[in-house]
Formats: sequence, structure tokens, C-alpha cells
Amino acid sequence: MPSLPAHRLADIAPFHVMELMARAKDLEADGRDIIHMEVGEPDFPTPQPVVAAAQAHIAGGRVRYTAALGLPELRTAIAGFYARRYGLSVPASRIVVTAGASGGLLLAMACLTEPGSEWLLTDPGYPCNRHFVRCFEGRPIAIPVNGESNFQPTVDDLARFWNERTAGALFASPANPTGTLLADQTLTDIARFVRQRGGQLIIDEIYHGLTYGRDARSALEFDDDVFVVQSFSKYFNMTGWRLGWLVVPPRFLRDIEKLAQNLFISPSAAAQYAALAAFHPDTIAILEERRDEFRKRRDFLAPALETLGFRFPAKPEGAFYLYADCSQLTDDSTRFASELLESVGVAATPGLDFGSNLPERYLRFAYTSDVTRLAEAVDRIRCFLGSA
Repeated sequence: MPSLPAHRLADIAPFHVMELMARAKDLEADGRDIIHMEVGEPDFPTPQPVVAAAQAHIAGGRVRYTAALGLPELRTAIAGFYARRYGLSVPASRIVVTAGASGGLLLAMACLTEPGSEWLLTDPGYPCNRHFVRCFEGRPIAIPVNGESNFQPTVDDLARFWNERTAGALFASPANPTGTLLADQTLTDIARFVRQRGGQLIIDEIYHGLTYGRDARSALEFDDDVFVVQSFSKYFNMTGWRLGWLVVPPRFLRDIEKLAQNLFISPSAAAQYAALAAFHPDTIAILEERRDEFRKRRDFLAPALETLGFRFPAKPEGAFYLYADCSQLTDDSTRFASELLESVGVAATPGLDFGSNLPERYLRFAYTSDVTRLAEAVDRIRCFLGSA
């Protein structure tokens, strides 16, 4: 009898946005002009100082393994970033450099998840998180959230879903797909609740730096005993370098190190040497200009979509997404997204990717194109709706 995939694979769905993007690429190959609003990737190039640092390292030819926890000088640089940006003293010893934020989440889940243990996640939420839990034989438990709670969980939500099998909770602020932030007091209350029940809290902060109107405060300010996941992909514009980091409570460091040694050997050396330049003042100046550009895009696109009949139950304060309620325009966002792509060449992500909490009502628009292209996308959508 031929071998079969492990049973857990039946619970791991495809990343639908990648399949939609593949269709968009096929249409482009046929000569169609596609406006990409489906994938969460900054359109800006990696800042030149970062590229130059990588080139200098590669030119030396000694591109070798690093320590499993990352270059000591990069861990120190990240600690310095926490001191400057947040006013926090985070020991470099607690910072683990990872193969993207995904690598950090895998390490955390491998360390903390027992077979059958439960993890609380928001719905809608980043789809890979529930699959990371399942990969280690845990059970992802979806907390339905909506605009009334800013698409974020509350302590009452945790109390309702927490039981003797619950190992912890994984939340994001700013969140994907909604772009909303946890309020400071809510984050404080959640951290206290999880700690009192002997669970572990993981906070995804990969969109920190990309907030508009207020700066996000790190969960480490409210509770020192949390795992914090960060990335060089979003704010630092280094998606393809596949580099991130994980801030780890001290008692877990040795176990995380063993896992990193076995699962990854080490993060990319070239990417780590490149990232040393990410914290230079001239690089930060470039990134802050780009943050302001993202804010301008959000401020253009949200009201423009509202004139077409989309609604926003909560105002996005961060990331580069608009999670738009399209229920006045369609009863099936997946079909709507497909028709939008095929008819007028606008690619947006249907809610199906982000969970089972009314996904048919929502589309996620990524404002990762300049305002001129966003305006063209709005015009195309208007034409599509006029002809529908």
C-alpha cells in the first residue's frame, strides 16, 4: 500500500491568495495589465544601505553558517533598536534571529505546543498561524472578532474560550487582514489573564513601524514574559531576504536554541549582514518616508472605496491593508474577487483566506501600489460595478 500524507495535512488549507496571485501572473503573461492589491508585500525596494551591506559581505566570499541564534552583533543591534524606539531594555541574549517571522512562529509553536493542546487565535486572522499550531498537533481555536471590538480580542473572549486544554494565545497588533491594533489597556489585561492561568502569550508585531496616527507599543512593555515575533519584511522592506526575530522569555532560551539548531541550522548569513544596516539612521530615514507614503495611500483608498459601496467596520491604524465589507455589493466575496480580476484586472484577496467568520462579506485590499495605481484600481472597480 502506498504511503499517505500525515493526517494533519487534511486540516491545512492552501494559501488561497497565492493561488489568486498565480492566476494574476498568468493573465499578465497573456498581456493583461493587473493592479496587484492581493499580496502583503511592500512595493518599495530594499533600502540601498541594506543592499550595499549584503554586497560587501558576499564579495568577501565567506558566506558561512552563523550561530543558530543569529549573529551576535545583529542581536545586539536589535536590542539597541528596542532601546531607541520603545525605551525598553531587552537583553540581546533574549533575541533569536530567525528565518523570517514564520521561522520564529514555528520555533515558538514547536517549543510550546503539546499534542491536543489548544491555542486561541482571532478570526479573521493570518491563515498560517492556525496551520503552525496544527503542524505540531495542537488545535487552533478561533475567536470570532468584529468591528465592535476593533477586530481584536477582549479579556471576555479569552474567558469564554479558555479551558484546561488551552496552552496560550497568539494575537497580532497591527493585525492582518484588518490593520487594527490592540488597545494598550486590552493588551495589559490579556497578558495578565494569560499569565494568571499559566498559559503563554505570543504577540505578532511584524507590522510595527507601519502605524499611522500613533506609534504601537511593544507587548514587552506590558509583560516581560511574552514571546514577541518580529520581521525584517514589512517595515524594513526585506521580504525576500527571509529574516525575522523572536524575543524569548529566558526560561525557554535553551530549548529554542536546540530547536533552531535542528530545524534551521542558522538564518541566512547574507541576510543577517545586510540587516546590520537596517538600523542605521540613514536607513531609518528612508523607512519613515515610506511609512508616510503608506499613510497617504490608506487615506486615499479607504474613502474612495466607501464611495463605491464598501464599508469599514473598524478603522485600520497600521499595516497596509483595508479589510472591506463588500456585502452591499455581493453575497460571495470569493466569486466577486475572481470576477474583479478576470473582468478589470484588479487583484484583491477574499475573506476566505482569513477564517470562517463571515468570510463571504469581506475583501482585503493591500495598498502596496502608488496612489496613481490605486486611483486607477478604484476607477476599474467602479466600471466593473457599473456593468455588473
